[in-house]
Order: sequence, then C-alpha cells, then structure tokens
Amino acid sequence: MSVLYFAGGCFWGTEHAFSLLDGVTATEVGYANGHVPDPTYQQVKRSDTGHRETVRVSFDPSRISVSTLLQAFFICIDPEQEDGQGHDIGDQYRTGIYYDPMLIDETLLKEVEAFYYSEKGKHERFYTELKPLDCFYGAEEYHQKYLVKNPSGYCHVTLGQFAAVRKLNDRS
Repeated sequence: MSVLYFAGGCFWGTEHAFSLLDGVTATEVGYANGHVPDPTYQQVKRSDTGHRETVRVSFDPSRISVSTLLQAFFICIDPEQEDGQGHDIGDQYRTGIYYDPMLIDETLLKEVEAFYYSEKGKHERFYTELKPLDCFYGAEEYHQKYLVKNPSGYCHVTLGQFAAVRKLNDRS
C-alpha cells in the first residue's frame, strides 16, 4: 500500500471523491502541516493553526495509478483559488498534495512531481502546494465519511465532479 495526502478545500467532498475510486483502500480526513499539536475542528476553522483540511488516501498502486489519483484531485479543485475552494474561504482550505518523505517510494514521488508541474504549467495563477508532510492528525469521528452519513450535506465538489471522478475507474 501507498499513501498520499490531499488538501482539497473542505475535506468532506475531497474524501468522498477519493472513496469513489477503485484501488483506494482507505481514506481518513484530518488536519495537516500546522503548528498546533492535535488540533480540533474548532481551532482549525479559526484559520490560525496553519493546518489544512486534508485527506489521507491509502491506495494499492497495482490497482490505481498515481496519475488517476491526481486527475481526480484536480477535477475537484480550482488551483487558481488562493486560500479557499468555492464558498469556503480561509487558509485551512488551501489546496495541497503532501507526502511522507520517510515512506514515499522515489518512483512514486517522481510521478507526483511530474504530474504536479505539468498541471502547474496550465495555469497563470497556481496556489496548490506540493510539500512533504510535517504532521497529520485525524479529525473528529463525525467528519469521517461525512457525506455518506449526511448525503445532502454541504459540499463544494459538485455532483458532476463526483461523476467525472467515478468515470476515471473506466480508464484505470
């Protein structure tokens, strides 16, 4: 198994999108790369912890490519929006791709970097980060699989974007 971390605005929709992909074995929403140890949602939403709402995505690279994961991510975000996605505004909603430098396979990291820089070249403004993971703290239980528990819950990711992500299974 391999793991990447994706900050795609509000983590509810980002988590749901990745859960639609064959080869993704687990998802967990949480808070990444901030300076407050083990923060709560209430702390993170104040935008003063440095944390990003993030999804840890565990996947089987023999069943899903890094390219497919990154395609799904960029379907669901607007990399030209700084510190937010849709109506969700604040640095906790900044987009990013994070990896554990101690655990990532060098080949996988090169694939991530190549895709990232290719995507970055398509945009005049580009605010999505690519950084090593400093820390990740799991979010409160009520945030895990939120859109499964609350199918009509708010989400900046549209039904059309979820459908586009689901279609990626046909190409894997």
